[in-house]
Amino acid sequence: MLNMERNATLLLVDDEPVNLRVLKQLLAPYYNLVFAKNGEEAIRLAHSQLPDLILMDVMMPGMTGFDACKQLKADSVTASIPVIFVTALSDEHDEARGFEAGGVDYVTKPVSPTVVLARIKTHLSLVQADELKRTRLQVIQRLGRAAEYKDNETGMHVMRMSHYARVLALAYGFTPAQADVLLHAAPMHDIGKIGIPDSIMLKPGKLTDEEFAIMKTHPHIGAEILGDADSRLLQIAKSVALTHHEKWDGSGYPNGLVGEQIPVEGRIVAVADVFDALTSKRPYKEAWTVENTLAVMKEQKGKHFEPVLIDLLEQNLDALLLIKAQWKDE
Repeated sequence: MLNMERNATLLLVDDEPVNLRVLKQLLAPYYNLVFAKNGEEAIRLAHSQLPDLILMDVMMPGMTGFDACKQLKADSVTASIPVIFVTALSDEHDEARGFEAGGVDYVTKPVSPTVVLARIKTHLSLVQADELKRTRLQVIQRLGRAAEYKDNETGMHVMRMSHYARVLALAYGFTPAQADVLLHAAPMHDIGKIGIPDSIMLKPGKLTDEEFAIMKTHPHIGAEILGDADSRLLQIAKSVALTHHEKWDGSGYPNGLVGEQIPVEGRIVAVADVFDALTSKRPYKEAWTVENTLAVMKEQKGKHFEPVLIDLLEQNLDALLLIKAQWKDE
């Protein structure tokens, strides 16, 4: 027996009652079922019931299944619901139209019970995987926000510097998928500040040498919080948390890494983080101009920063300024 969850809801759409009865007999033991006899009713029920998956006939009076699917995909409320077409149309052209309309699969009638059950299980698993990914990203983003409650930075800082890091990563040669992982990992760069006492984090004046020594432990604390995980995203987040204060010339902390000893994700986030910190207003300083910021960061080529990353920063400045405008501090 296939391992299927009873609480998943399927919307079955077909203008022929006999077809709905066949599907009901097949699927009722495993799923909650909702029925529609035409495209218009399917759209209405999709909105009100928010099913986990839709099985859609194509040839129906009035609105076709293709047209109904297009409307569902154009609506943000229903766009993520997968649609499997179940139809007597078996021509390759019709199948291509189904995928163009936004369908995730195409099953021809008469249906094979084994095939239909397997296709449904597959696409429900993909929905669950997507939901897990979205939830994991939301948890990571909220953990990143947690560190800000211990700091003078804003939520917009995390958004800006993460997007800056993605732009720089792409320019450096990352694939889009790799750059997206860094985008989602970068908000965790200062998570270790959660472990720094408030008396240090919230001190309005300059830190003493002893206090700064404690502050410099936050990369290790962050790495410990993130721990050892199988997730590539969390592995990169841990690396960023641990290494974004290292410097190209070896004068950084916590481990005094030099040059390419510093993981590339740490080098990129270091540039993105400092660029945003300097160009943003803080309780203890006004925002620097972009020109002054670039001048200081260029002076630090080969010292604080990997030289090529400062070149890429300058070359991609227009893209960074668009991000800066999009994620303004309130």
